[in-house]
Amino acid sequence: MQTELKQKKPFGSLEEVVYLNVLLTAERLMRGEVDALKTADLSFAQYNVLRILRGARDEGLSCREISERMIHRDPDITRLLDRLEARGLISRSRIETDRRVIIARITDEGLRVLAGLDEPINNIHHRQLKHLSRNQLKTLSDLLELARNPEG
Repeated sequence: MQTELKQKKPFGSLEEVVYLNVLLTAERLMRGEVDALKTADLSFAQYNVLRILRGARDEGLSCREISERMIHRDPDITRLLDRLEARGLISRSRIETDRRVIIARITDEGLRVLAGLDEPINNIHHRQLKHLSRNQLKTLSDLLELARNPEG
């Protein structure tokens, strides 16, 4: 079933149609993930931070580095990290060489919570996109990357 953007007045450009389609698609795809995250009492932003820190392994990352990697920029990354630390999902420490820099690391409990979400989240993604072939998924991914990085 093909869904089209419908409105009484024509769009200003094809670029506008594409832009709106990307936003609508992202919002619809996120709904399933957000619902799954509720079972772990996590927001999408908190889940994003935990995944970023899992990828950083034992080295951890500074607040600035986490913020740069976020899917949705959070203007109050400190408060977001405060909530995760209060739940025991991350730990933070100052580095000895520059006491101004605080490094966040995922805890064993944070890893456990993510491990419990991995399969349900993967299942959601599969259900949402199973109607597309592997070739279509690859093409879509390549096009979206190209749209994000026009200089290559």
